[in-house]
Amino acid sequence: MRVYALLAAACLCLPVSAKAQDKATIQNLNDQFTSAFNTGDIAAVAAHYTDDAAVLPPGAEMVMGRNAILTFWKSAAEQIGDIKLTAVDVKPLGSNAAREIGTFSLRTKGSQSQEITGKYVVVWEKVGADWKLATDIWNTNK
Repeated sequence: MRVYALLAAACLCLPVSAKAQDKATIQNLNDQFTSAFNTGDIAAVAAHYTDDAAVLPPGAEMVMGRNAILTFWKSAAEQIGDIKLTAVDVKPLGSNAAREIGTFSLRTKGSQSQEITGKYVVVWEKVGADWKLATDIWNTNK
């Protein structure tokens, strides 16, 4: 009987701790993404995406698939840097997906560099033991 009570108590705690753990996990992945981008490791950036991921950048066509996403981010790295991502909310969508809402900031490159801020929504999918970006869309605040 005691074992059942302990098991029931543990199960009641799972949803809260799993959600908090998912947000921490997602923020850690965001930190890895930004570190890779800011150091020019665009292959590591692209590795954060599923093979069939979609990127929907503002004012541009959709980018479909990891190889096209690699090309997209290589081009972007020529124009922007110092990216920061902050997970604001992570909502589990079952056991193998999550929706993240967050904010970003970055700096444009060039003689008149400026800071740009905005928000994003991404869908993460669990692929094996890893969380990967499946859908990525963002826009600026101004």
